[in-house]
Amino acid sequence: RGPYMDEVFHVPQAQAYCHSLFLQWDPMITTLPGLYLLSVGVVKPAAWLLGWTGSVVCSVGMLRFINLLFSAGNFYLLYLLLFKIHQKNKAVSGFQRILSTLTLAMFPTLYFFTFLYYTDPGSVFFTLFSYLMCLYGNHKTSALLGFCGFMFRQTNIVWTVFCAGNVVAEKLNEAWKIELQKKKDEKISSRKGSFSDLTRILQFLVEYLTSPKNLVTLSALTWPYIILVSLFFVFVFINGGIVVGDKSSHEACLHFPQLFYFLSFTVFFSFPHLLTPTKIRKFLLSLRKHPVQYSLIAVISLFLIWKFTYVHKYLLADNRHYTFYVWRKVFQRHELVKYLLVPFYIFAGWSFADTLKSKSIFWILMYFVCLLAVTVPQKLLEFRYFILPFLIYRLNIPFLSLYRQLLELAFYVLVNAVTFYLFLNRTFKWENSDEVQRFMW
Repeated sequence: RGPYMDEVFHVPQAQAYCHSLFLQWDPMITTLPGLYLLSVGVVKPAAWLLGWTGSVVCSVGMLRFINLLFSAGNFYLLYLLLFKIHQKNKAVSGFQRILSTLTLAMFPTLYFFTFLYYTDPGSVFFTLFSYLMCLYGNHKTSALLGFCGFMFRQTNIVWTVFCAGNVVAEKLNEAWKIELQKKKDEKISSRKGSFSDLTRILQFLVEYLTSPKNLVTLSALTWPYIILVSLFFVFVFINGGIVVGDKSSHEACLHFPQLFYFLSFTVFFSFPHLLTPTKIRKFLLSLRKHPVQYSLIAVISLFLIWKFTYVHKYLLADNRHYTFYVWRKVFQRHELVKYLLVPFYIFAGWSFADTLKSKSIFWILMYFVCLLAVTVPQKLLEFRYFILPFLIYRLNIPFLSLYRQLLELAFYVLVNAVTFYLFLNRTFKWENSDEVQRFMW
């Protein structure tokens, strides 16, 4: 019933704001005060209208209720986004859309934090809302909502860049199609290409983005996002970094294996999409066709793991998180394990990219850049950091058959049931503390 884990910092901070102590700040908090400001903005008027007084106004339960509201909003936003992104696909029924929305709303890593006072549900809400407004062409509203998302978590600025990137990718795709018509080259596709096509596309990209006329056009379309990103850089300069509060525990680094962890995480939670016999057969065929390219990717992956693997002190010290057990049971079994996983990472990356082939090459490049920006600088392996890149990915891939959709939903329900059972019933204590400890994401 009392604050647990990071709530120990979030709840007292929100309660201080409830008592109008806006200059009081816990130096251990690393995010901006968006969650606390919005909580007070909702709870105080509700308390006044309903006649609540005393400790109930900003109690732990009342603050957690804010995240229930966000989760209801996330459900609706996921439905609207699925409808907007896949509106041209007439084969998808309304029932399938609702089923897919329900599945994403129950995505275990996000669903778990619906019932705690964490920044995740609010961060997801404003980012998804910003993305929806971007898709409808309301870029000023999108940038404003992006600012709200930034106030919940600073790394959400990457998804503001993603929204601007959507606009840029659309323009690039139009120009690329015109380029193809000029050259009448049927071998190159604007949808997907081989490794040799990629160099042609990159050449076109450089030519397009170095044209002053094109840059002016793109700036005119994306100026609300440009203003927000400029404000972000001003904030980083004044603050001396992206993190507020405890900077020492959240230093940025080039942690490239985070991308491999994200791909593994995505395969686990999207196995009906990514881990199918058809996918495996297609991957083996691709492997046979392009052995040199895959060998090069394997060598680069091994080098990145060798030189850029970091282990955060929290990962090794805190046995309440599942990442602690993943690291201990898998990666710490033997020094070679992290290298032996490279073939799986390559398959995961190929399967991940294969499900996005319905998107334009420019959208894929833009998403991949944002994915790198949001995962690689993080030293700590934390599944919560993967929530938004995962949801953006899942929203943009084709719908599965009804059977596979039901399988995915059943899997999420099972994972949620297990994680809640462990959290509530498998408690334990540390030797140096009388507090009850619980397992969680």
